[in-house]
Amino acid sequence: MAPVRTPYTSKVEIIMSRILAAMAVSVVCAASSAATAQVPLTSYVDANGFIDVQALTCAQLAGTFQEDADALSAWYSGWYNGLAKKHFLDLKKGKVVEHEVIVYCKANPSKKIIEALAVVFKDERAKLGIQMK
Repeated sequence: MAPVRTPYTSKVEIIMSRILAAMAVSVVCAASSAATAQVPLTSYVDANGFIDVQALTCAQLAGTFQEDADALSAWYSGWYNGLAKKHFLDLKKGKVVEHEVIVYCKANPSKKIIEALAVVFKDERAKLGIQMK
């Protein structure tokens, strides 16, 4: 099913709508780490109880429990959509981005999750001919 487009839907909105689905990467990454012991995200909290989500790696994401990965996915989605001031979601296109993040994270477990997202979104913008200001 094609996404609902309005006169207000831009290419940037389309990319941002893919974020939620891309965040589902965490579920797949967590499921693919059956060979290693799963580590709860609470292992990465600081003295104040916070997780520095900008420091988490693809390997850490892959090694956590599914429910922790789901929570992290929702956080990243909200973060990116908040930065873009967007509230659109395109699930079909998001699955493409999700797959690309999975592939990137599997090939680059030491990279940070936000780096994986940045690489994938940069590639998507290039495919759509979007230039950032």
